[in-house]
Amino acid sequence: MNMIEVDGLTKRFGQFTAVDTVSFHVDKGEIFGLLGPNGAGKTTTIRCLLTLIPVTNGKATVAGIDILKKPQQAREVSGYVPQDVSVDGDLTGYENLLFYARLFHVAGSARKERIREVMRFMDLAEKANDLAKNYSGGMMRRLEIGQVLVNRPRVLFLDEPSIGLDPVAKRMVWDYIQQLRDEFDATILLTTHDMNEADFLCDRIAIMNGGKIVVTGPPSKLKTELGGDIITITSDNSSCRQVLQQLGYQLLPQSQDHDCDLVADNGEKKIPEIIDKLKNHGVSTTSVSLKEGTLDDVFLKYAGKRIGEGDLTWQTTRAVRRTERRHG
Repeated sequence: MNMIEVDGLTKRFGQFTAVDTVSFHVDKGEIFGLLGPNGAGKTTTIRCLLTLIPVTNGKATVAGIDILKKPQQAREVSGYVPQDVSVDGDLTGYENLLFYARLFHVAGSARKERIREVMRFMDLAEKANDLAKNYSGGMMRRLEIGQVLVNRPRVLFLDEPSIGLDPVAKRMVWDYIQQLRDEFDATILLTTHDMNEADFLCDRIAIMNGGKIVVTGPPSKLKTELGGDIITITSDNSSCRQVLQQLGYQLLPQSQDHDCDLVADNGEKKIPEIIDKLKNHGVSTTSVSLKEGTLDDVFLKYAGKRIGEGDLTWQTTRAVRRTERRHG
């Protein structure tokens, strides 16, 4: 059984379409990533699936439960860790988990053992009686994940799970997310604009841009489908891009007249050939670099820009969120 089924999901706020006829599924036990820049529709998609905001059109199920017909049941099998800080800094780690245990009606006889189990799993047992405001960023994020685990959700939604963390804390959170799937038998849907995070964690990804899904698949498959290595060529000649196109090379979007990114199988051996052909057409190169294709290159191929280009400004993002609250 697919643990998440989404069919034609659409969400509008007034005249603004945040999620535009999105369809995908998440298999049981899978870590599935929604990738995209700020404003792509990732968080709104999650909030719809959690029944926190109403769906405009389309349908979806979580753990086989229709979110439109049985929203309360869908919430009971789901756990959600939002982008924003959700722990109470004036409570201890243990008290934060106790609050959630009560909120989710965990039986009193099971609460203490459930909380201790989660604290051990998230490597926070020694800090259980410390105020959460004294936790490091990584510890606080682990506590936030731990909060939703006391309910033992079948489906876990993580919105930008490592945002704002330093590289060491980020890698630790990634390791815990993998263990969540393996040890808690959880199905995980996460959003991220961090391509390295998606490559490390996700079994499959869907890249979102402008409220739409532009491509879906395993990270390794999507990178392979790029067609080879990425060669970056810089020239003083403004006809470099035109000549490469005439020669039949596959250029990535947003290649410029002087700076071109092209895809070539066995790129290391192709570089001398490309340089010679350019020279024969009167184009000299000033620099050449080679790298293996990345998810960032996949995003560039399908979205026509890199992950950081064309993001909504923070003012626009705040305006969208105000519209979300106003229109529900």
